[in-house]
Amino acid sequence: MQFDLLSKDPESKARAGKITTDHGVIETPIFMPVGTVATVKGVHQRELKNDINPDIILGNTYHLYLRPQTPILEKAGGLHKFMNWDRNILTDSGGYQVYSLSANRKIKEEGVKFKSHIDGSTHFFTPENVMEIQRTIGADIIMAFDECTPYPCDYQYAKRSMHMTHRWLDRCMQHLDKIPVKYGYDQTFFPIVQGSTYKDLRKQSAEYIANAGAKGNAIGGLSVGEPAEEMYAMTEVVTDILPEDKPRYLMGVGTPINILENIALGVDMFDCVMPTRNGRNGMLFTAHGTINIKNQKWKDDFSPIDEMGITFVDTEYSKAYLKHLFTVNEMLGRQIATIHNLGFYLWLVREARKHILAGDFYSWKNLMVKQMDKRL
Repeated sequence: MQFDLLSKDPESKARAGKITTDHGVIETPIFMPVGTVATVKGVHQRELKNDINPDIILGNTYHLYLRPQTPILEKAGGLHKFMNWDRNILTDSGGYQVYSLSANRKIKEEGVKFKSHIDGSTHFFTPENVMEIQRTIGADIIMAFDECTPYPCDYQYAKRSMHMTHRWLDRCMQHLDKIPVKYGYDQTFFPIVQGSTYKDLRKQSAEYIANAGAKGNAIGGLSVGEPAEEMYAMTEVVTDILPEDKPRYLMGVGTPINILENIALGVDMFDCVMPTRNGRNGMLFTAHGTINIKNQKWKDDFSPIDEMGITFVDTEYSKAYLKHLFTVNEMLGRQIATIHNLGFYLWLVREARKHILAGDFYSWKNLMVKQMDKRL
């Protein structure tokens, strides 16, 4: 993987760059649609490629390990071939999913014992076998196995957890050196900064991760319930330390406003279930604010879903029609809302990139934040 830093915004820490892997170029800042179980929910690969058009999507180690299971993925020739996606894929290591199973898991130094949310069967993740699983899945960018702390989190717990995440990182890297790639293309490994919402821990973790010398770095453990101001404060502490010549990935973030504010703090990569999950529940994100399409006010509004027309659904269907689809619980409504939201998120990061390259990102960002912070 190669990262080229192309431009920096004069009034903020925003950057425009280019990541090149064996599956193509990723222009940053970028948003990665979440394809947890080898599918971006409700979206055909053709729509994903032609209409939403992301350079990279995300898969999840925990879910793919449980279903369809790694032997099937290996037989298929890796996740790209299994799901017929020829662009980039990043896999999250499963640390976050294991964290969210709090009632069904036990964390020890060796690894995490957990019960499957599907059938209650017992499994064990270690830094070593998570690296093996990600080798078999075959994503272009793979993540370290870490512990994601909850919010709020006791300082001593956060500190112990952070040090364990660092020890797990060393084990990940040592083991990765021993296992060859499987499908004839390279994989790039990103470690993850932890430390909850404690500035000194975040600083310490960022320094440890920077010293690991990986080709890219991630910031984890945010967007887990803390106020946005705390998220921004922690991100700023970390981006000031992580090397400038490597991409920075803020995991699991967030709203369109969160994304713009974090781009301004020097983050390059984002992922979040929000555009897909909220879309399925009838919430549409637009440049002028959010729409709850289930509200009665849209029942006789025959204007296009979004006059900006970012994807085909925006002008092909009206708000009244989309509201009707949700009222009658028609699957198509959820698909339309998902395509619209993902298209909007990709439009937003690409507009941000244009404004960084043009040198006027900061004023544009402030205007967009004000515009988007409305309920329509």
